[in-house]
Amino acid sequence: MTNDGPPTLDDVARTAGVSRSTASRAINGGLRVSPEAQAAVDDAVARLGYSPNRAARSLVTRRTDSIALVVPEPDGRILTDPFLAGTLRGVSDALAGTDLQLVLLLARPGEHPGQMARYLRSGHVDGVIVTSHHRGDHLEAELAGGKLPAVFVGRPFASDDAGLHWVDVDNVTGGRLATRRLIERGCRRIATVTGPLDMTAAVDRFAGWREEMAATGLPDDAYVEGDFTVSGGTAATQHLLDEHPDVDAIFIASDLMAEGALHALAARGISVPGDIAVTGFDDLGIAASATPRLTTVRNPVVEMVNAATSTLLTMLAGEQVPSAPLIMDAVLIEGASA
Repeated sequence: MTNDGPPTLDDVARTAGVSRSTASRAINGGLRVSPEAQAAVDDAVARLGYSPNRAARSLVTRRTDSIALVVPEPDGRILTDPFLAGTLRGVSDALAGTDLQLVLLLARPGEHPGQMARYLRSGHVDGVIVTSHHRGDHLEAELAGGKLPAVFVGRPFASDDAGLHWVDVDNVTGGRLATRRLIERGCRRIATVTGPLDMTAAVDRFAGWREEMAATGLPDDAYVEGDFTVSGGTAATQHLLDEHPDVDAIFIASDLMAEGALHALAARGISVPGDIAVTGFDDLGIAASATPRLTTVRNPVVEMVNAATSTLLTMLAGEQVPSAPLIMDAVLIEGASA
């Protein structure tokens, strides 16, 4: 080294015995660099403690070394919803062994529906993982067939030929399992509290409930749309009981809403499962702490997030990934509420 400051690219090239351009290519991906030169540059970087200038590097590679986790929900949701919190932890953990930084994008009050999509198209990140998406957030249309690698955690509304990659649990089967458990218990007036029907998870769980009710010849008129929150579950259950006082069971499309439903039922002196049996969906901690312990369907968030992140990293490496979605099995978790 010929200066007293931090090591430079010229110092690395001189120590490795290669040209400055070869050192730059070796540090920025190894394109057109011999194995011997790559090894020499790697050794020089380690010996000198060289850290590349990320801004300069991005000009060469056109990479930002960052990926976005897009959650089109208000920031309070990621702190209170165990699925979203688990998604954030899962992606962060999966990137721990890489040089990639995680950029978290949340919806802001009053934000124009296409604003987040425009940010993603502007070259700020190398790839994106999207979760908790809604029909009207414009993300599917903006990312379908685009140059930005993207993976959805949760089925997109777009058709399979839109070119979107996604990972999900089998929500339809999960809805059927939760409903079947109530039927097997002997319940015959079974209602449901759905999630927001501008989200595919809610649509598919609702479809599963309807399919199982139809298979048994039971009426499917008792349902209320919820919002995947505790307070929303309380309000929806109160409305459901007012409109359909004869129900003897409720399939609730998330454990957060089921927690709120249990509050509403207790406030009216309705015992669970004695008077009304209840099943939920998620099994991300709330079910185990509920009183009574919720019978629910497992939502394998850790496995889904790991798979989505692995798929995205493979895409960023320039390798092919399967075009078919990865759909994980739904599993009923027995509790005391049904």
